[in-house]
Amino acid sequence: MSAAALAPADDEFAPHYKTYITLVPPGDIIGTLTNQIAETLALYSRVPEESAGYRYAAGKWTVRQTLGHIIDSERVFAYRALRFSRLDPAPLASFDENVFVANGPSEAATLAQLREEFEAVRRATICLFRGFRDEDWARSGVASNARITVRALAHVVAGHELHHRRILADRYLPGIASAAARV
Repeated sequence: MSAAALAPADDEFAPHYKTYITLVPPGDIIGTLTNQIAETLALYSRVPEESAGYRYAAGKWTVRQTLGHIIDSERVFAYRALRFSRLDPAPLASFDENVFVANGPSEAATLAQLREEFEAVRRATICLFRGFRDEDWARSGVASNARITVRALAHVVAGHELHHRRILADRYLPGIASAAARV
């Protein structure tokens, strides 16, 4: 079995990542990441552009900000995987997703632009992961003061996206449909 087909063990990541990793179906992570492109694009295509600024509750991110967050997070996780796969020993700092969202460009973008960016980032992530040798998947480093493997980071990318897709489907889309019905 290839290293890309193995799920990470619990000692390969900090406990808070388990929420994401357990959402990922078993099997080849490259296939999962590839399949997610169409699924995510289809889900976000269900949101009308005029509803892209919708928040399901006060203080929550808009639909655009949520997709921007997925994109930003994937870039961060892929960068960590790149560094660790190359045996870079330097610990990597955490990132504050709320600061990224507040200072990012997603609110000025259209959903079509964000979907295009998501697809481009995901395809780049897949190319990166596809290039890893079996030994690279087990390599690890420290990010956010915790050790994590390249394999776990690939699963975090997939699981983080699944987590936010569920929130979009469960919390955003019903409110958007309800608002549209009232018009």
